[in-house]
Amino acid sequence: MSNIPADLSYTAEHEWVSEPDADGVVRVGITDFAQDALGDVVYAQMPEEGTKITANDVVGEVESTKSVSDIYAPVSGEIINRNDALDQDPALINSDPYGEGWLFEVKLAEADAVESLLSASEYEQQVG
Repeated sequence: MSNIPADLSYTAEHEWVSEPDADGVVRVGITDFAQDALGDVVYAQMPEEGTKITANDVVGEVESTKSVSDIYAPVSGEIINRNDALDQDPALINSDPYGEGWLFEVKLAEADAVESLLSASEYEQQVG
């Protein structure tokens, strides 16, 4: 069974989104289910800081020894931070998908954008 933290929101494309902080910033990554399906991640391409993203658009990709998978924007907003540690060690996505393996942070265009995403139980039903 995949690890699906209850305090995160999810997309049908296997991204997770943290709760917005006081400034309306969320952290985004790929789920444990997704990293397990991908296999060993060898490269992660992410949007640069300052990039405006629109929900459901392709904003990057994760490359593994098995395949290349698109990263979809789970929300609309502006990229304010990217996990530069993945440039040196993309395997963090495998070893700690909800912690050190996060991808990028987004300043939300709409404060309630996360409410339209899947809950942990809804995501679990989808992948279970």
